[in-house]
Amino acid sequence: QVQLVESGGGLVQPGGSLRLSCVASGIIFSSNIMDWYRQAPGKEREWVARIFTTGNTYYADSVKGRFTLSRDNAKNTGYLQMNSLKPEDTAVYYCKTWTSRQSYWGQGTQVTVSS
Repeated sequence: QVQLVESGGGLVQPGGSLRLSCVASGIIFSSNIMDWYRQAPGKEREWVARIFTTGNTYYADSVKGRFTLSRDNAKNTGYLQMNSLKPEDTAVYYCKTWTSRQSYWGQGTQVTVSS
């Protein structure tokens, strides 16, 4: 059974930093691309970033230069380092991966940026 578990969310002041983690089980993590999404209150879920199996990364324009993805295949874990956080980054953050059969989502972790 594939499971993704996010952690690391919380309350942070504008300009602060957080690091989110996504631990995967039930899959060969090193063979899977991982996406991060977020959903703010009253808004649709939006794509944030992607990390390929090679370690190459892509980011939404809204987070480029502030967020950094990494992965530790030995720990089956992906990381989203978020710096220079803004109030508009407030959302529930989700990690996602997929196989040829289906997609898998974590349960989400709340990030709140507020003074």
